[in-house]
Amino acid sequence: MYAFLKKKYIIPVVAGGLLYVGASFRNDFFEIAKQIEIFTTMFKTVNMNYVDETNPGELMDKAIKNMLMELDPYTVYFNEQDVVKFKINNTGEYTGIGAMITRKEGKLIIKEPYKNYPADKAGLKAGDEIIQIGDVSLSDFKDDASQLLKGSKNAKIDIKYLRQGKTNNTTLILEEVDLKAVPFFSKVDDKTGYIVLSQFNAKASQETKQALEKLKADGAQKIILDLRGNPGGLLGEAVNICNLFVPSGETIVTTKSHIEKHNNTYRTSRAPVDTEIPLVILVDGKSASASEIVAGALQDLDRAVVVGARSFGKGLVQRPIDLTYGTQVKVTISRYYTPSGRCIQALDYAHKDKDGKAIRTDEKNYTAFKTRKGRTVYDGGGIQPDVELSETKLSAITEALVKNDGIFNYVTRYYYKNPAMGDKIPTITDADYTDFKKFLKDQKFAFDTETEQSMKKTLEAAKKEKIDEDIKVEVQQLLTALQKSDETQLNKHQAEIKELILDEIIKRYQYKEGLYQYYTKNNSEIKKATALLNNPTEYNKILLK
Repeated sequence: MYAFLKKKYIIPVVAGGLLYVGASFRNDFFEIAKQIEIFTTMFKTVNMNYVDETNPGELMDKAIKNMLMELDPYTVYFNEQDVVKFKINNTGEYTGIGAMITRKEGKLIIKEPYKNYPADKAGLKAGDEIIQIGDVSLSDFKDDASQLLKGSKNAKIDIKYLRQGKTNNTTLILEEVDLKAVPFFSKVDDKTGYIVLSQFNAKASQETKQALEKLKADGAQKIILDLRGNPGGLLGEAVNICNLFVPSGETIVTTKSHIEKHNNTYRTSRAPVDTEIPLVILVDGKSASASEIVAGALQDLDRAVVVGARSFGKGLVQRPIDLTYGTQVKVTISRYYTPSGRCIQALDYAHKDKDGKAIRTDEKNYTAFKTRKGRTVYDGGGIQPDVELSETKLSAITEALVKNDGIFNYVTRYYYKNPAMGDKIPTITDADYTDFKKFLKDQKFAFDTETEQSMKKTLEAAKKEKIDEDIKVEVQQLLTALQKSDETQLNKHQAEIKELILDEIIKRYQYKEGLYQYYTKNNSEIKKATALLNNPTEYNKILLK
């Protein structure tokens, strides 16, 4: 009788739940249909009645892209031309020049040529400004100029570039560019192996496994896995890399969404390489996405000690979906969660402040979670290290120098003033640092801190309202105070800025490989990770072993 009553009361509740979901879906569908009809009517009306001739394709392209900007930076619309470019960038049928390039203020700059790839073979150096590709002058070309550097294998592209004010010519011969996920591995002492994992491409787990096995064969009994600066990549490779250190069947990450089909659990499925070898993972503020999955999962499973600074906090999952007429949308479908239940995502794009910026969870509102052995870890976005290092997190003034190329441009000048450096490691003296500060001043370097940006906006508003003359003295006093503050910060953070200057110098003469080699003996984070691994008592204490 009790069972019968139980069923009797459950059925209406379930039916009611289904009715609610159905009604909710119908209401959403009606609202979507209503808004589409309003937009379509408006779009037709404007195009048919506007005083000048319109371009419907351009209007729609901007409308869609601006609409998606209200959601998050990762939900993106690709028109037909964008899709073609995306395919060029992501298939093996196309080749490249083997260099990191950037377009800033209309200039196409070589940031880093990779050793023995086309740009390097053609003699291009960091700091070179490409001004012409083939017959196309970049001063007149407003589209994505990097697409002009694509083509079939062995295709020749004539390049005109500026170097230290002089115009030069060279010819690029394109070839397949297969950048390694593990660009470097080595032993930092007799028993400690060091692996740099720079990206999660299709070969990431294979290359990491090969490096791990080679280091173990060479006598490594402890491992440092360096994920600093790694922006992420393929989710499956993140799971497989965790699998090198944990058994098959372990939950590594889950994805959660309000749409049931996007809820997934990803587990290891292979035989591990070594489930006992002591492991330290290095992370920083540029370790994102798949890097955070690896660090977070191995931290939650008490398999590794995470060292450095809180990671970036990119925990939103995207999926590309094909649309009509060859277009596509990459849409955020879910969020990543570590095995303990922590959400990796830092910024809440559903809630924004008065300036339209996504809100970050305040530290006082962080939620505590437990690792497998009961250690307390917190959410709040990104992965909080077990051992935080002050030197891993850059100061605001240093971030500004990196972002606005202050260090990069200074080292470009340094490189050409010291052409015969070779593989020597220089010392950045106080005199060098004084020269660096003078360079910034001579170049009228804009730090563009939040305070300075606010000042610029205030000045622009004052000019519009024609009151700038009335506040001229006060503004000058504020500008002078800001300049003194910048000088104070440059002196205060001299040590960390000197380190970054030296890093950039080593890259210019010895490429990235030389920098990694230098790191194995001189980088403070690697030294501290090595010291921790060489102190089993401290290492085991952190992991509650």
